[in-house]
Amino acid sequence: MITFNYRINHNLIVLKISNWCGLESVFLNGKLVSRKFNFGAFSIHNVALRNGKLCKLQLFIDAKSNLLTCRVYNQEKLMITLKEGKKHLLESKRYLEIGSLLCSLSLIGILYLM
Repeated sequence: MITFNYRINHNLIVLKISNWCGLESVFLNGKLVSRKFNFGAFSIHNVALRNGKLCKLQLFIDAKSNLLTCRVYNQEKLMITLKEGKKHLLESKRYLEIGSLLCSLSLIGILYLM
């Protein structure tokens, strides 16, 4: 699980990204406010803060640095860019792919023996 944390005007925003299934979850002050599956290299979450102002989280893999990057915008103004290593994410996805392949092959083998 990769986690990005940021505070905006007494609001704690936490973005959690699953290494295994591509599930992205955004929490505002501990409450789930956005959730989606993403298997691509780019996604956006829009969150309304307590004061009603819009906050945008932009998640992508930077092609130049190969890092997972989260940009936090408050009313379309870039507040901060947070970065996490892509290597960890790719290794975890590789384990998921290998596990899925082994399960599929096992199921095929069982069906063949029947």
